[in-house]
Amino acid sequence: MYTKKKYSLLDMLLWTRMEIFYFLLIAVGVALLYDIGGLGWLQIPWTPVALIGTAVAFLIGFQNNAAYGRAWEARKIWGGIVNESRAWATLVHDMVTNEYAAEPASPEELAEHRRKLIYRHIAWLTALRYAMRAKRPWEVFTEHRTNKEWYERICIPERDGSLHDELSALLDADEFARVKNRANPATALLSLQSQHLRQLKERGLVWEFSFLELEGLVRELLALQGKSERIKNFPYPRQYATLSYDIVRIFVLLLPFGVIPEFAAIGDSLTDTYPSLGKSFVWLGVPFTVIVSWVFNTMQRIGVVGENPFEGSANDVPISTIAHGIEIDMREILGESCDQIPAPYPAIDGVQM
Repeated sequence: MYTKKKYSLLDMLLWTRMEIFYFLLIAVGVALLYDIGGLGWLQIPWTPVALIGTAVAFLIGFQNNAAYGRAWEARKIWGGIVNESRAWATLVHDMVTNEYAAEPASPEELAEHRRKLIYRHIAWLTALRYAMRAKRPWEVFTEHRTNKEWYERICIPERDGSLHDELSALLDADEFARVKNRANPATALLSLQSQHLRQLKERGLVWEFSFLELEGLVRELLALQGKSERIKNFPYPRQYATLSYDIVRIFVLLLPFGVIPEFAAIGDSLTDTYPSLGKSFVWLGVPFTVIVSWVFNTMQRIGVVGENPFEGSANDVPISTIAHGIEIDMREILGESCDQIPAPYPAIDGVQM
């Protein structure tokens, strides 16, 4: 997620520099044909061009609203994960006791049970964020050259690390062996949490009402996981995405054939009063065409990069940073020392991942 105060115009121009060159090439080509080539008939009435532009504006607006809605829903889901994770750590720390145990456990055994429950939850967060970063066929953010340049500059933990390595550091060897080859390790880990809670309840190390509260948290975490997976696995409808891309390209191609003649007509009306300006006025249509094309294209690209909020772009939900922040909170609740707790992830180029 981008964290600087604002994008600068220079950032946006660099991001879209290849398209700007393309728009300039089209506009100059049409101006040359119209002004120097003498092809005055090479024009399209402004009305149909304006109508297409209006349709494009509505379509891009719909796409951007839908993309923002997906991103905002994803952020709310992970905000819920933050809240439920802190509640889990707090209840585990306070509710795993000998108060109702027929055979009290030693303080070391109680501490180990708490550690396992909290570390297993951190492993669940790890498995979930790796699943959210997994590539899907419709995630095409990195296929664009300028997107790929940015993507390669930053450090995304799930791209540069291994899920198995991270899980093996958080789980016991037998538990790691049980989940490492599962199709959905996150679900398997929550199942282990429920089994562990039941064992503690049967020994009296967790009071029955506390057991129900903790099981309720497991159920809520499963629901939040499912909601996150729904956004990840159900793409923005491809017909809308493809249609907006194609219509913007059509509009960009038609635009200079409507704009250049309009500026030429204005230049003709100025010829008697300002001969030099009137003859060259047609060329002012080139920057105007480039600016309008750039605005429509940039808005369309913004919608495209926001369609998949876990893909790894600057506008995505920073699930790596969120999960890492939860881990820090949970380890502090567990009572670990500062040298045992990892440092927060830094923002790179103003981006949290």
